[in-house]
Amino acid sequence: MGILYSEPICQAAYQNDLGQVWRWVREDGSYINIQDGFNGDTPLICACRRGHMRIVSFLLRRNADVNLKNQKQRTCLHYAVKKRFTFFDYLLIILLMPVLLIGYFLMYGCTALHYACEMKNQTLIPLLLEARANPTIKNKDGETSLDIAQRLKFSQIELMLRKAS
Repeated sequence: MGILYSEPICQAAYQNDLGQVWRWVREDGSYINIQDGFNGDTPLICACRRGHMRIVSFLLRRNADVNLKNQKQRTCLHYAVKKRFTFFDYLLIILLMPVLLIGYFLMYGCTALHYACEMKNQTLIPLLLEARANPTIKNKDGETSLDIAQRLKFSQIELMLRKAS
């Protein structure tokens, strides 16, 4: 069954019901950033949890706040990176989420590349490197993306990062 949400728009985003999400946003624009009473998920987080790219794209085009955190202190980026989106979905996310990436960097000193390494996301890492993500930037813990790959023993990711450095 999955997660049950107290906010209908969150449930619709989680269940990939774009029609319902659109109706809720049309009814009241503030629903786009509403946080569920159970766990604090926003519609954007709900859609990212399940990899529903059409809804993610819809919400981002309507300026959903990508920096809102749920009760686990996670933003939509956490869930987007964990999901196995297609190549084109990742390109869209990269284009639509620059504010999130900047906010994540300012908060933790982590870039999207750091986070993709933590999540062992071998699909997103080459896209980030191709988009000129810098593998030598250190986070607040003093780790580069390469350091994370080495620490977690992700040899394929480590190889990608070494080639890019």
